[in-house]
Amino acid sequence: MLERLRYRFRLMSYRYGRFLQHFVATIRQISRLLGILTMLMSVFCIAILVIFAGFDLEIRQALHMRAFLRVAQGVFIINILYNLLLNYRQTVRQSKLLKWIVDIAVLVTLLPWLYPRPLHPWIPALDSLLYSGKFLYGVLGAYSAVELCFGLTRLTGRRMNPSMLLAGSFLFFILLGSLLLMMPRCTYSGIDYADSLFVATSAVCITGLTTVDIASTFTPFGQFILGSLAQIGGLGVLTFTSFFALFFSGTTSIYSQLMVRDLIYSKTMNALLPTLFYILMFTLTVEAVGAVMIYFTIPPELDLDFDGRLMFSAFHSVMSFCNAGFSSIEGGMGNPAMMAGDQSIYIVTSILILAGAIGFPILVNIKDSISDYLGRAAAWMVRRRQPDRIVHLYSLNTKLTVITTLAILALCSVAFYLLESHNTLEGMDTYKKTVQSVFNSLTPRSAGFASVDPASFLPVTLLMVMIQMWIGGGSQSMAGGIKVNTVATVTLNLRAIITGQGGAVAFRRRIARDSVRRANAVLVLSVLSVFVYTILLMLAEPQLGTREAVFEVVSAIFTVGTSLGATANLGIWAKVLLCTAMFLGRVGVISILLGFAGSRRDTAMHYPKENVIIN
Repeated sequence: MLERLRYRFRLMSYRYGRFLQHFVATIRQISRLLGILTMLMSVFCIAILVIFAGFDLEIRQALHMRAFLRVAQGVFIINILYNLLLNYRQTVRQSKLLKWIVDIAVLVTLLPWLYPRPLHPWIPALDSLLYSGKFLYGVLGAYSAVELCFGLTRLTGRRMNPSMLLAGSFLFFILLGSLLLMMPRCTYSGIDYADSLFVATSAVCITGLTTVDIASTFTPFGQFILGSLAQIGGLGVLTFTSFFALFFSGTTSIYSQLMVRDLIYSKTMNALLPTLFYILMFTLTVEAVGAVMIYFTIPPELDLDFDGRLMFSAFHSVMSFCNAGFSSIEGGMGNPAMMAGDQSIYIVTSILILAGAIGFPILVNIKDSISDYLGRAAAWMVRRRQPDRIVHLYSLNTKLTVITTLAILALCSVAFYLLESHNTLEGMDTYKKTVQSVFNSLTPRSAGFASVDPASFLPVTLLMVMIQMWIGGGSQSMAGGIKVNTVATVTLNLRAIITGQGGAVAFRRRIARDSVRRANAVLVLSVLSVFVYTILLMLAEPQLGTREAVFEVVSAIFTVGTSLGATANLGIWAKVLLCTAMFLGRVGVISILLGFAGSRRDTAMHYPKENVIIN
């Protein structure tokens, strides 16, 4: 009997293998069609779940939506079973543990279809979970999100222009966010699309400029959408999708992995997933710790309940680390109740802003340095041979960024204290003046918060603030501006020209000629952008003063978010103009130009060299 069963099993396996070999082309074609259908259903599934969350639907409308979700569920189940039965080897090769968990969770949702709900379940908690709508919607949403991540990473593997793909991803989420913020459950009394588009652009581009009051316009759900847009915009769409694709399957194309490696400045391909994981975990950990610290530093005078304190803490932690600059309370960080407190909330916020503005390559370098120190310490403790010492533990980029950032912060904090001590800081004690000076010298670097009204600054202070907005934070960070790396490179190159050196040098390292050329290009384009946008804004808003126009443009292009109070009074064309300025400031003018120009053959080396008189 047993031998007969074994024989039948071997015969079935043989016939199954012959069937797969004979129809391999057809199976792959059907698999591709199912993949496309699954992608479309994933998009519709996410859209329906968003509609459920943001709209008050009638019973009939809700039933139609649920019926479509059932159709999507059926497509997902068919896709999973088909690939398991007829495309098993490729499925196993392309799936990791968490992908298996998501697939199995989708198959589990099939059980309520096959078995009616028992009257007396053995495990009531499990019965409530399996037969609940929240479980079904959560599983379908997770599966759809994973499939969409795969779809986006497949696009990066088709040798698309990285600059245009980056710009397109930001533009997609800006348009999506503008539609989401118009949902009835996101606002208390509705919002115009122009204002919704402006706020969504400001959130995705982590700027902080707003034409409406955040606290009185958006509900907690709307603020959650706003925080999510800022989080996506801060980390970058490609960082998110690449992490999920690699983490769930690990089978993205070599081209897409090379592009993401250049995006996050990972040293090797093997370090790509650990670096992405470190960036995301560092971000979530810092924001979680920051939210806890903000929770315990909220002044009692704000009179927030438990849910309000949680929402305030989470929202401001995300906005601080992402350098987005939105606030969920009336008056923002200049609220009288917060200003009258012990100032600890400003210290916590400043730390979060600085952590987000320093740059992920620096954070990765610091992490590698700490790992090296700990490895050497562990080897010394167990009396084992220590690994070879790294010659340059801290990169030149790390040294320049950290030193320049701290030098600018210290200089501007002292200057702000001296200039505004008898103006906007009048009546404060020395401790409060010091904290406010540091806070208001750090936020113009890109955060966008303001505890004192910038419109009341002295003219020289306002000029200093705009210079800080122009400089910004570190490269590959949440901050805007031309970046401290650019300022340091241009300054060192200027020193080299004055002293007659052959190139820019720092810490016994020579800065690459391409880096110097790119820094000069960024500097020139930033100045030209400010001029062009200021002229266009003054043409669109003739009644706007020159000071207000320049400040609004600088704040938008360098994604800062500080305003002199003119943003809310702008017309629709001026709002659209500033939206484009924020978009270009976040994506980068050079990236946009490279995307349109494309790669061309370098012909400069074929021409004779001749000097141009520069004096």
